Parts: sequence; C-alpha cells; structure tokens
Amino acid sequence: MPKLKTKSGVKKRFKLTGTGKVRVAQAGKRHGMIKRTNKFIRNARGTTVLCDADERIVKKFMPYG
Repeated sequence: MPKLKTKSGVKKRFKLTGTGKVRVAQAGKRHGMIKRTNKFIRNARGTTVLCDADERIVKKFMPYG
C-alpha cells in the first residue's frame, strides 16, 4: 500500500492533543481589533479544541495524526 498524503494546510494549522482531540488557534484575531470588544479579544487568547463535527473533517486530512 502506498503512503497516504497529509494536507499541508492541516499540518500547519492543527495539532492533536494527547487524548486525540484537535487543537486550533482562536479565530478572528488577525486584523480589525478596533471593532472587537475587549471581552472578545480576551476570550480569544491561546488555543481551543474543535467541536466533534469539525474534528472528523480535519482528521480525514491528517491520516497519521
């Protein structure tokens, strides 16, 4: 069997946690911070874990984890 290809964009954007969940950076913080509330900016720090529906899609693109 040939090796499966991993999507390059997924390698750069997502990481797997120890329990197999998908960790991703918070969305909405690249530009336009003036219009965002301080509460939004504060809550969007760091990383978050994807929901189950999105997690299934991302895991298809990273066959070896």
